[in-house]
Amino acid sequence: MLKSICFVGLDNYPVLNPDYGDRYFGGESVQQTLLAGAFRDLGIEVSMVVLDYGQPDGEFINGIRVWKTYRETEGVPILRFIHPRATSIFSALGRAEADVYFQSCSGAMTGFVGGYCKANRRTFIYRVASDGDCVPDLPLIKYNRDRFLYRYGLTRADLVAAQSSHQVALLKRNFGRASALVNMAVTIPQIPTERQIDFDVVWVNNLRPLKRPRHVLRLAECLPQYRFAIVGGAVPGSEAFYESIARQAEPIGNLELLGPIPFRNVSDYFLRSRVFINTSEIEGFPNSMLQAWAAGLPVVSYFDPDGVIKRHGLGQTPRDLGEMAEAIKGYLQNEEYRRETGERTRAYVSENHAPRAVAERYLEALAGISTSMPHSLRIRERSRA
Repeated sequence: MLKSICFVGLDNYPVLNPDYGDRYFGGESVQQTLLAGAFRDLGIEVSMVVLDYGQPDGEFINGIRVWKTYRETEGVPILRFIHPRATSIFSALGRAEADVYFQSCSGAMTGFVGGYCKANRRTFIYRVASDGDCVPDLPLIKYNRDRFLYRYGLTRADLVAAQSSHQVALLKRNFGRASALVNMAVTIPQIPTERQIDFDVVWVNNLRPLKRPRHVLRLAECLPQYRFAIVGGAVPGSEAFYESIARQAEPIGNLELLGPIPFRNVSDYFLRSRVFINTSEIEGFPNSMLQAWAAGLPVVSYFDPDGVIKRHGLGQTPRDLGEMAEAIKGYLQNEEYRRETGERTRAYVSENHAPRAVAERYLEALAGISTSMPHSLRIRERSRA
């Protein structure tokens, strides 16, 4: 039986601690925090490894122990990759003393956690965060050094979890890795009886080129009768891109660029909108899509993870900007059509993406790890100790 698990996500702290909600966090931070809460509720000891924001080391937040690593600006460029970054990460992993370590997003961290778990006979779960984690050129990783470390860590994972059957196939074909399909998690909000609608169309994501926020600007210009909102801030290193989008959005009267919103408040913007759109060129299984469905919104998206939008009738999957505009109009001009789709979306996520059910799926996958794997009995051995 699993006794303890540590989630390794350096950007998790702003999701876990609302006082830091204005700091950068990504979709994986949301997923790890939701899963951490679900494992905690199952009676498992939970910890996290995060960046140093000036918080006390080893603090408890909502029953989760939090170990800190380094400050982002700390150290001498190039040399800081080793110290304080790698050294503080390994130190925090050691302080966590967990049976299982869970890490997601391709990069050097995958290698660090995989190496730590191999050296210390701990179980390592790696979860794919994007289709880009599953292709040979690894387009989301900037440096060759980090690509090498990611490939190394991927070979050291006891369990690789994928978001879609497409990712399962990519991992097998490109890396020779078997993986388990495990759904993403999302909380299901209460929908107010009197729902205040402030926006017709909402887009929620971090602003970077591959998310294509400029498509939202073009849609707002060609559909001036509808109110659009962009929710999201700059990704570290892409501040100039964010400022460029802000300048272009300013003269568009029916578009609001709301900037970064603390995670605890993001669901309010889904509840205050009618339709959610996704314009990304590459994704995994977007948190924002799940949040939109949980709020009863149809999704209009170029990207359809595993074909679930078409298969379950959860929205529309246009091929280009013109088709997206027509799909948006179709929902906004037909309230009954929008309502029926919204009922299906909430039913779908309630059945397939509740955090507790997702955590239990991980426990099932861990229990099924082949005994031929070198670390697969660690959980049972440590539990008997």
